[in-house]
Amino acid sequence: MPETVLVIGGGPAGLEAARAIATIGGKALLVERRAVLGGTPDESNYAALTPRMGSAQEALDVLRAGVVDPNIDVRVETTVTGCSGSVGDFAVTLTGPAGETKEHVGAIVVATGFQHFDPGRETQMYGYYEYPDVITLPDAEKMLSEHRFVRPSTGEPPRNVAFIQCVGSRDRRLGNEYCSKVCCGVASKEAIEIRRLLPDTKVYIFYIDMRMYGYWENEIYWPAQEQYNVTYIRGIVTEIVGKDGRLLMKGEDTTMGRPLEVLMDMIVLSVGMEPSRGTRDVAGILGIEQNKYGFIATPGEPMDPVSTNVPGIYVAGAAAGPKDLEDTVGMAGAAAMRAVGAVRGLARSEAAVTR
Repeated sequence: MPETVLVIGGGPAGLEAARAIATIGGKALLVERRAVLGGTPDESNYAALTPRMGSAQEALDVLRAGVVDPNIDVRVETTVTGCSGSVGDFAVTLTGPAGETKEHVGAIVVATGFQHFDPGRETQMYGYYEYPDVITLPDAEKMLSEHRFVRPSTGEPPRNVAFIQCVGSRDRRLGNEYCSKVCCGVASKEAIEIRRLLPDTKVYIFYIDMRMYGYWENEIYWPAQEQYNVTYIRGIVTEIVGKDGRLLMKGEDTTMGRPLEVLMDMIVLSVGMEPSRGTRDVAGILGIEQNKYGFIATPGEPMDPVSTNVPGIYVAGAAAGPKDLEDTVGMAGAAAMRAVGAVRGLARSEAAVTR
């Protein structure tokens, strides 16, 4: 019986799952479609982590170092293209630089992550493809990781910046009725970073409701206002148009119940999470169910957040829905334990039968 656990995806969830499998004495085969490990935080050039502002790249370096282990076989530029069998002996086809290979594994952990919502889908009221100074949270992260925040149209620092929350989340028209969980916190974190870089720049956050869970309320929401003078405005933005080289935001101040028109130099769209293409593809290949939004379904929730409908296949991180990094790492450890436990449990059962 194969003792190896296949981990699909080399982002934070996959890296932690593989490390945890090796730590408890198992063997992991970690596959990643990209040429480097790190997943979306690396691909999108995350600057600092929410909420404690630690370096994202330093955190990823720690996770990457954790899979340098003789019990972990890491294969980059590799995807899963076929699967048959059942718990205890899954036969998987891997396609990589050397072509196709067949591997037998005892269990599988899916850690295929998420993708950022494309704001061009939400009509063109936000002008993401029309105005260069309308950017997304990942676009802002890339600039902040370079310690430089400027208007793409001019290369000059902005005098004022607005964040618009819930772009691609909590939207029934799109079918994304869920909250993406981290966007409010990430916007507040980025607002603080902008104010640190550009003390004379005014920063505004336009929101439906600010959703700060756990300790985030005191760690980033109140400091953004009290220490960095970020202005939060409860309102709905309905249109963005160019005016005299700047951006005119139109909408409604829902607290005051009156129309809203303000000029901004830059606008940051707080885009939510959607299932990655890899998540959708892997679900079909492995025969595991997806929920109505396309994420991997976990029918045992809330007591079992990592099991899928197929015995021996588990899920960790944002492949199962919007997650922050703390949730992701916690799920990865649980999925690793369940996967190794499934393999060892079957091995013990077979050993007992042969006695």
